Amino acid sequence: MLGSFRLARYRFDLEAVEPLQLPPYKGSTLRGGFGYAFKKMVCGQGREAWRACTPCKRGNDCPYGYIFETSVPKDSAVLSNLQDVPIPFVIEPPADRRTTFNAGDRLAFEVVLVGKAINYLPYFLLAFQELGRMGIGKSQGRYVLQRIMAVHPWESTQEIVYDGVDVRVGGRDLSVSYAAIADRALALPAEHLALHFLTPTRIKHADRFTTQPDFHVLVRALLRRISSLSYFHCGELFDADFRGLIEAAQAVRTAHQAVEWVDWDRYSTRQQKRMNLGGFVGESAYEGDLIPFQPLLALGELTHVGKATVFGHGQYRIADF
Repeated sequence: MLGSFRLARYRFDLEAVEPLQLPPYKGSTLRGGFGYAFKKMVCGQGREAWRACTPCKRGNDCPYGYIFETSVPKDSAVLSNLQDVPIPFVIEPPADRRTTFNAGDRLAFEVVLVGKAINYLPYFLLAFQELGRMGIGKSQGRYVLQRIMAVHPWESTQEIVYDGVDVRVGGRDLSVSYAAIADRALALPAEHLALHFLTPTRIKHADRFTTQPDFHVLVRALLRRISSLSYFHCGELFDADFRGLIEAAQAVRTAHQAVEWVDWDRYSTRQQKRMNLGGFVGESAYEGDLIPFQPLLALGELTHVGKATVFGHGQYRIADF
């Protein structure tokens, strides 16, 4: 079904060497600074040329082009008309809303890499090192990347990858396959569960962003995201009965819902304008036959769901109720 699907999670630990002034929700700042440092680091063109090179002329052959602007291959057998290919990483910013970090303070966040992007971890290491030298946030404060840990998604297992000086090799592989995720999914409730949406979640249905996530709308969004991640980044077509799953999802009812819309905007340097990326947060509980959706829900807990996931949007946790 998704035999080639694989993902890995890493925790990046930073230490401020100058005061850092960061926004309460740090996903945009981390993603924006990281993208700038990454492009500056890998692009062989002159400064003005690489700043203007969007989309990357080399496409998926360029590390930046693949990681930040994944394009549909010309010989793609399916999804050739897809305009919005999901990029293969998610930044999960810290949950706290602290805005001031003094010299010596620590800041940690996690990065999820999907499929082929796992092999690009050295680029993430180097780009975040470079961003630390350049400075980040309103104060352009500098930091040092102290370490990177590979973290198992649901076990208290971790493995050091970078210790601040050297890259560690030969450690345990803590990446997880779809088969492992499907096995874990069997432990999920079969008839009722609650989803706690931790970060703004942007799911579009019928040409508008939903504010009350019906179960079939959530399933549609998960199918779109996971099938695209699988095809473009894991090299495998998601061979599932999409129509049958959606029809079954329409029979799952909403037991209760306590969600609210949260407005959130960011300034896009590339597009030279402010962008509204608000979404809903809160809890939504569902009842019905949930067994066909257990693997999908478990995988979405790791990949996030909806749009703007690269900033950490669409993160949820599954619980019984």
